[in-house]
Amino acid sequence: MSSVIVVGSGLAGLTAAVRATDAGHRVTLVTKATLPESNTRYAQGGIAAALFPDDSVAAHVLDTLRAGAGLCDADAVEVLCAEGPARVRDLIRFGVDFDHDESGIARGLEAAHSRSRVLHSGGDATGAAIQRALVATVRQRARRTSPRPEIYSETGIIILEHTMLIDLIVHAGTVTGVTVLGPEDGARSLEADAVILATGGAGTLFKYTTNPTVATGDGVAAAWRAGAAVADLEFYQFHPTALAVPGTPLVSEAVRGEGAVLRNRRGERFMLGTPGAELAPRDVVARAIAREMAAQDGDPVLLDATALGRDLLETRFPTITAACRTAGLDWAVDPIPVAPAAHYWMGGVTTDVWGRTSLPGLFAAGEVARSGAHGANRLASNSLLEAAVFADRAVRALAFPRAELDGDSADHAGVSDPVPGVSPAFSVDFAEGFSRGKLQSVMWDAAGVHRSGAGLAAAAETLAGWTSPDPAHAAGLTVRQLEDRNLLDLARLAVTSALARTESRGAHHRDDYPHVRPDLARSVAWTQPTGLPRTTAKEAIAC
Repeated sequence: MSSVIVVGSGLAGLTAAVRATDAGHRVTLVTKATLPESNTRYAQGGIAAALFPDDSVAAHVLDTLRAGAGLCDADAVEVLCAEGPARVRDLIRFGVDFDHDESGIARGLEAAHSRSRVLHSGGDATGAAIQRALVATVRQRARRTSPRPEIYSETGIIILEHTMLIDLIVHAGTVTGVTVLGPEDGARSLEADAVILATGGAGTLFKYTTNPTVATGDGVAAAWRAGAAVADLEFYQFHPTALAVPGTPLVSEAVRGEGAVLRNRRGERFMLGTPGAELAPRDVVARAIAREMAAQDGDPVLLDATALGRDLLETRFPTITAACRTAGLDWAVDPIPVAPAAHYWMGGVTTDVWGRTSLPGLFAAGEVARSGAHGANRLASNSLLEAAVFADRAVRALAFPRAELDGDSADHAGVSDPVPGVSPAFSVDFAEGFSRGKLQSVMWDAAGVHRSGAGLAAAAETLAGWTSPDPAHAAGLTVRQLEDRNLLDLARLAVTSALARTESRGAHHRDDYPHVRPDLARSVAWTQPTGLPRTTAKEAIAC
């Protein structure tokens, strides 16, 4: 038995906590907000798995590889698709009630899938159903033992809510714990034999996102600062259809899978000349929408679901129906305005197929990880699957010496090198002129759906001129300031990675390099340089 810290309470974190507890490990589960709050909770479309007689693991693998635009790790994709059905059955045992129809479990079709294989719950509330079931499962293994409401413990598990990851603790090249900021006792250290990061993505890097406000990339930033390799940070997936109202609520592409179509403001369908039309891969649809919006003075395009009928819309998509109603829209009668928004990060902390990072003692699973399963463009509804599969494997890997697993593991992505011109730039406080809103606008304009070398270089110069508080002063920082520190580090890394990839591939599209370059069909893993001087704007542009 060992001690394990799990950071994050989405599908990956909750799965890891349950699996590790059941395996006899002493588990501390740390989450920045409350236990139910995570990106998982907001997932609409569902979870993809080859569970049906007319489907196969091989077909799911092929669809995933096609969507990944040549950058998927084949071993990771095979693991994802082969072990996915068992992990979905686990979710059912944990209490997830997937929707049924006359044939049994209902399934939907989403973009770039060759089969209908996407399971959903509550129509378009799959993530919320999974989150509820797993939170209940975790709480069954924990009872309150302290007057402080954020602490529970039983059978080796302790749950710390409202507790933010600050940084990883590294001794002699091995991760031995974390520093965290709690709700009452300030910054403190927690020690463990292993740390599993499950902190999700960083949608709040961008002005428009479908992610909740907790998605600030805390795990990726902390892992990079600790010296772990990170990769594919240029590949951020922009969901084609977020409702173009304040808050940008997600409009699942399952709506298009049911037959909804996209129209410009003249009422014309503009996807008809594209293979797959409205069900083309997400990056293709997002860029087409962005081009159409540019041609109509920035106005959103329209998603026309009126042909589906009110009964189907309200039954199959109650969450989206409620969002439309809140915005004063009736999508059963009129097309609704939609636009792209930042949705999912294919990049992250580099792992092998057992969730192991380049730092001994550190594991990662879910959106925080670059497992290699998604390549340059994630296949729809593979994200929840990835979280379940690789969280389970990370916990299994805790029980074995590293050498026993090496023969069954994929290599880490590409070459691990320091990021040219990027290192954490610390000061006593944030540089004058910095704000989260300004950073989000810089990222949206320069590193959004469409990118160019000139725009990325200008963004690099702006980002290089900002500094964030030194971690030595973390005890005096707020959660918001710690989040901003992470966002600034990650923005600089993402822009540098986008500048370095001089091609267009998957979710990364550059106007000055509009074509795929076969010689760049590889991932490069970055690590934090040590002993470098503070980055200058000139250095950032030249990298």
